[in-house]
Amino acid sequence: MATTQEAVADVVDGASLAVGGFGLCGVPIALIDALLEKGVRNLTTISNNCGVDDQALGVLLYAGRISRTISSFVGGNKELARLYLSGELEVELTPQGTLAERLRAGGAGIPAFYTPTGVGTMVAEGGIPIRYDADGNVVTTSEPKEVRVFDGQQYVLETALTADFGLVRAWRGDRHGNLVFHESARNFNPLAGMAGRITIAEVEELVEPGEITPEDVHLPGVFVDRVVVVGPEGKKIEKRTTRPRSEGAAR
Repeated sequence: MATTQEAVADVVDGASLAVGGFGLCGVPIALIDALLEKGVRNLTTISNNCGVDDQALGVLLYAGRISRTISSFVGGNKELARLYLSGELEVELTPQGTLAERLRAGGAGIPAFYTPTGVGTMVAEGGIPIRYDADGNVVTTSEPKEVRVFDGQQYVLETALTADFGLVRAWRGDRHGNLVFHESARNFNPLAGMAGRITIAEVEELVEPGEITPEDVHLPGVFVDRVVVVGPEGKKIEKRTTRPRSEGAAR
């Protein structure tokens, strides 16, 4: 695709998005900015976290474009907490590994699976608040899930996740959609890309088919529908931590 705006042109109000990234690492920031510019609303996002304050998916959250999020960690976003507790946002909390497997299962065509994670907790028994009203009362909670015993151990049934669109950011990609993610930026990106019915990849570098060897491909092109080149600029660090310099090093 020539531009990010062209790549997201058919994303409409009410669409669901599986979005790669972890914190600010590997987030498809250019595609998110294009969606903000497009003005789509009432979005459902599936992501490890719903951005941080006013960055990544946070830009859509601050603009009031997200109505529901399925995430495993929401503690780094004050606006999400405000919207959730005031009844303006539905939040489905999912254990992190379970979220990863729900996305992978969706991409692999597996409708559900059993996992020991969450057995004996509200994850399995239900009752986790999903929506509050404006007065702070819980109006919607999670439903109980099926629990079965295999080889003497209890497992909870979790359903797969798919989305209308998958949004990912890759280090390198070719014109067939084969993608390589750089180190920890791999995180949820392959899973989000698998789970999207239409997957859009922003790539820092575009190469010709054959330049990425098969064994180096992290997400095969069969899962990717569109590629747009965005370059390496614009990435941010969520929490910058440095060591104090010694007196000699300061000179």
